[in-house]
Amino acid sequence: ERSRYCLRWPGCYYRPHLISSRSDFYGPFHVPFGASRHEKVRFLVPSAPLFERVPGTLNTMKVLVLGPGGREHAIIRALLRDPEVTEVHSAPGNAGIAQDVPVHAIDANDPAQATALARELNADLVVIGPEAPLVAGVSDALREAGFDVFGPSAAAAQLEGSKAFAKKVMEEASVPTARAHEARTLPEAEAALDEFGSPYVVKDDGLAAGKGVVVTEDRAVAVEHARACFEAGGSVVIEEYLDGPEVSLFVISDGKNVLPLSPAQDFKRIFDNDEGPNTGGMGAYTPLPWLPEGFVQEVVEKVARPTVARMAERGTPFVGVLFCGLAVTNRGVRVIEFNARFGDPETQAVLARLRTPLGQLLRAAARGEISESTELDWDPRTAVDVVMAAENYPDTPRKGDAISGLDKANALEGVHVIHAGTVVSGEEIHTAGGRVLAVVALGENLGAARDAAYEGVRAISWAGAQYRTDIALKAVENRIHIPAPRD
Repeated sequence: ERSRYCLRWPGCYYRPHLISSRSDFYGPFHVPFGASRHEKVRFLVPSAPLFERVPGTLNTMKVLVLGPGGREHAIIRALLRDPEVTEVHSAPGNAGIAQDVPVHAIDANDPAQATALARELNADLVVIGPEAPLVAGVSDALREAGFDVFGPSAAAAQLEGSKAFAKKVMEEASVPTARAHEARTLPEAEAALDEFGSPYVVKDDGLAAGKGVVVTEDRAVAVEHARACFEAGGSVVIEEYLDGPEVSLFVISDGKNVLPLSPAQDFKRIFDNDEGPNTGGMGAYTPLPWLPEGFVQEVVEKVARPTVARMAERGTPFVGVLFCGLAVTNRGVRVIEFNARFGDPETQAVLARLRTPLGQLLRAAARGEISESTELDWDPRTAVDVVMAAENYPDTPRKGDAISGLDKANALEGVHVIHAGTVVSGEEIHTAGGRVLAVVALGENLGAARDAAYEGVRAISWAGAQYRTDIALKAVENRIHIPAPRD
């Protein structure tokens, strides 16, 4: 019933792990399995290790991942592929994460609770997923307690926590971005809206889970969003609109050095054709075949490296992942925003392709040991993920509906399901949030990956489930165009 054999050679490692696909990639080897049950043995081969081993020893690590969502589930799946990661824990996790690793019911935004759990587990590395615990100072408390932490300090996380702060750092570092004004009163906001004109861009200055931005051609809608932010005690940033396709690029930083991952594109609006309100993201794909050659290196040189250097000069080194939200405009690359953590749902697609051991990479960043000469190893296939959301998301999502079809979707070739807003209820898994699942697929090309992802989506159902039907469609049909440079 189970595969219980191992090919042995010097330097071979393996770990039993539940997987649903019939084959997987580990290191440089493709190891097919023919067992009828889902439990199979993973062969993990340390070929050309990313970081130096001590001769005659095996480096191991126990990792604690903080956060409850799909981003954290994707991180955990990638960590479990690392031969040096012997144990992964999650807090608080979700129903899908609990099927893979032990979960702990704590408030991950509470520095004291997070530190206590790390001590209890004797964690070698703590990875902080969402933005809220970063801004709350969880990484600071953990570092003070002596733990290796992947995630910036509260001061450095202000790159995401305050749009105005991020704009100031970009100005100091000469990073190309949209012109903007910070407004604290309605008259200031209205003056800025009139200066920049339509389409209007209004951003809540604080954290808003990716939903604090309004882009509209209706001035009244823009004014109303600004008014709501002021009434809540906040301020807004009014920006000029940036034309051109958007790109998400994650850049790993150890406070000095930077290492970019594979660029991705996500889809913010709730409905097809980029209509409806903004969400946290309804799907993503990577790589981007339409990007010009040298794009990633240009972003590293003009955006990521200057920003990380400026943060270090300020005395607040950025250790973690700098999420660069970019627009490819007729004036070149421009920064739309920075985030201080892995983006969701881009992470689900990006990490599905990463073959380089993630635990070793994140620990090196936490210790200030990143080498910019490192060449990351990527699965040559394309990854697409499609988010399935609850009824009435992004307003007041309906919760508590039983989900069916998860096993069927996970059994599809090249497909796996990432959990975000799920909870166990009796013997069933129920919806428990706005974005519930992300169906991820790998394919030989973008069209094949997209078809496989939607086959997985169609296998899953619950009352009121909604999803976009056009994720990556423009790219498949070659309908993404970069604006011609302005003279």
